Amino acid sequence: MILFDLTGRVAVVTGGNGGIGLGIAQALASSGCNVSIWGRNAEKNKAAAASIAAGPGKVDTRVCDVTSTASVNEAMKATLDTFGRVDGCFANAGIGGGGRKPFIERSEEEWRTMFATNLDGVFHAFQAAAKHMTARAEAGDAFGRLVATSSLASLFGTARNEHYAATKAAINALCRALAVELARHGVTANAILPGWIKSDMTAGIMGNDKFVANVMPRIPVRRFGEPSDFGGIAVYLMSKASSYHTADCFVIDGGYTAF
Repeated sequence: MILFDLTGRVAVVTGGNGGIGLGIAQALASSGCNVSIWGRNAEKNKAAAASIAAGPGKVDTRVCDVTSTASVNEAMKATLDTFGRVDGCFANAGIGGGGRKPFIERSEEEWRTMFATNLDGVFHAFQAAAKHMTARAEAGDAFGRLVATSSLASLFGTARNEHYAATKAAINALCRALAVELARHGVTANAILPGWIKSDMTAGIMGNDKFVANVMPRIPVRRFGEPSDFGGIAVYLMSKASSYHTADCFVIDGGYTAF
């Protein structure tokens, strides 16, 4: 299974040259979806495209700064010129916590940089895709899928990465609102929520009594997951170096997906 049945359709993946974004691009291309990867680094884009070129779907890349409306609009135009349409937009651009500095010591520049990279990127990509999708719907071709990457931090908070948690919570709210606003155009909006899973990275954490006692109860899944817990999900992305997997909220059939 994949996120949606996008066989023969066209999807844009931002931040698709690494991590979850690359995994999504690979899954889509292997299913027969045509994929346009948008990223800032041309060489990384090229390498990402080469890694999934063997799939039945065609792969295209665009150098794009998702924090810039002009850059996103240019990338969308180029993608439409190549493929003729865009059916899905998977926004995965962003950065993590940006250090372990307490909230009261954060600079305004750090705050704004986090929001610009995590939230503005989703806003610009979604807006460009939604304009195209709604215009197509008005012409009698109603179909569109918007998917953003969220974080557990948006649900239970995070120590000294509060500005990161705030951006991810905003993305969750944006997806909820867009699901309602765009439903009449046949466009759905969803958030992918990573969750904890056992890996080399997390093995030592479970040996920390304070973490187990104080943090684990605040994580919605209440325990570390096992690969067998998620056998039915749409796309499963995991590596030994990562503490995250894409959770079962990947199984989406329209509207906003509950965590």
